[in-house]
Amino acid sequence: MPANPANHAEPAESNDLVISRVLRAPRTALWRAWTEPDLLKEWWCPRPWTTEVLAFDLRPGGAFHTLMRGPDGGTSDNPGCFLEIVPQARLVFTSMLTAQWRPNTPWLGFTAIITMADEGAGSRYEARVMHPDNATRERHETLGFFDGWNTCITQLDDFASALR
Repeated sequence: MPANPANHAEPAESNDLVISRVLRAPRTALWRAWTEPDLLKEWWCPRPWTTEVLAFDLRPGGAFHTLMRGPDGGTSDNPGCFLEIVPQARLVFTSMLTAQWRPNTPWLGFTAIITMADEGAGSRYEARVMHPDNATRERHETLGFFDGWNTCITQLDDFASALR
């Protein structure tokens, strides 16, 4: 269970992990932070880890590849593929494919649907992460999904709120 249950929503399917939050940042700023690689690397993984964006081809079938580095020398290599882009509203990507729809056997298989919508003075932000089976979902949750993704969403909100 996440530290703050208000920061997650009930999944539509049992293999989904879902976080839904209202953020301070406007949707246009969230979109920029998500879709400009130089901005993405500023918030993508929990600090003090850092992110290198190795590929970012924002179109269906385009490569989405990040490499995260920890202060202790650990790394997390995450190649993937964009599946759907609806400007200012929705990004869908997966670790199950790489560029040009090439099959991938990732260390953690999932498809993520990120949605953004205006709400109040800020934005409703939802991350729905779908897994191929219950065991993969449980593994992702045990690895710290709620703490890690919520940390990154807070970093995204802080960073996007400061964009001009």
